[in-house]
Amino acid sequence: MAPVDRRMALAREWDDLVARVRGLDGFRDFLRPPPVADLPSPASPDAAVVVNVGRFRCDALLVRDGAVRSVPLPALTAADVADRTARYLRAVGADDGTRDGQDVRDGRDGRDVLAGTLAWLWEAVAEPVLDALGITGPSAAPPRVWWCPTGLLTLLPLHAAGVHDRPGRSVIDRAVSSYTPTLRALGAARAPRTLAPARMLVVAMPRTAGQADLPGAARERALVGEFFPGAHTPLEGPAATRAAVAGALAGHRWAHFCTHGEQNLDRPAEGGLLLADGALTVADIAASTHGGEFAFLSACKTATGGVSLPDEAVTLAAALQYTGYRHVVATLWSVPDAAALWIVDTVYDVLTEGGTFAPDGAAAALHAAARELRAASAPDLSGWVPFAHFGP
Repeated sequence: MAPVDRRMALAREWDDLVARVRGLDGFRDFLRPPPVADLPSPASPDAAVVVNVGRFRCDALLVRDGAVRSVPLPALTAADVADRTARYLRAVGADDGTRDGQDVRDGRDGRDVLAGTLAWLWEAVAEPVLDALGITGPSAAPPRVWWCPTGLLTLLPLHAAGVHDRPGRSVIDRAVSSYTPTLRALGAARAPRTLAPARMLVVAMPRTAGQADLPGAARERALVGEFFPGAHTPLEGPAATRAAVAGALAGHRWAHFCTHGEQNLDRPAEGGLLLADGALTVADIAASTHGGEFAFLSACKTATGGVSLPDEAVTLAAALQYTGYRHVVATLWSVPDAAALWIVDTVYDVLTEGGTFAPDGAAAALHAAARELRAASAPDLSGWVPFAHFGP
């Protein structure tokens, strides 16, 4: 068969297969762009923002009040994104499998790269988007913005974009940020579901074979337990095996992990949480469904995806969302113990201040905690920037 004939035959076979899939219940719109009316559309002043990175142009699609508006981003290019992402990943120690983040915390070059990346994200993406949305300054009740980046931009901290030595010129000064891997995922996260029992699973690994000790893990486990007296299950050290943790997730509505995390930028599904007998991987978590409502991943790189297929959103945070957890707090790189304890303490304090745990306030609680830590640790950015919220 001539090459052109083979291509035509394969194209017909593809069309036939897609038609067969669309004939199945629930797959009518398979591989079709969703109608605007079917997209989750926040009401003003909130908005969802899809940032498209293309070879020829870049735009932001603003989704609000049942409509979609395109905003050109002339200062953003695919080449700049690739270059900035490579330098950022080196600075935070995410490009070579290290987990210490020492470049950012202890190296001036790393800190300069991080600050420069956040300033560039502000000027090229965040500021024009927020200005187009009318979010032009701080407010007592900041609006919500759900970021849905594409391409290599998925690896960068849009929620922390800003010139942080100039008040009001940052995302965190103007809006409460969350991420969603797709707009459909945002809608699915809001859908009703059957929930597991109202208990908190706390997994802590102060020592892990082949890894540096985490002296703050035991303190963090105890701290989280104090917020859930009589309603939490600790799994620590040798007890925190892959089977024990996977089995316990099914019986707990909430989960908190203070462990080492591992990420493979080329094979992100192999990344995971390092437990007593190995890694509980993205693939492991994605293989099950959970009646979860909230997960806090106080482990490094739990919100970092891959470089080969960045649009696939293959992260621990995304895996937990897709398998049933409505709200996920995760990190982009290793976090110092003191910063992690600050964020954890503040988030749970806010979410339990009414006497019961209220995870629907997770985004606002993380926002408040990050602002407090930014003010207390300025000009250091490494403590609060890694934390990100995923969900509605």
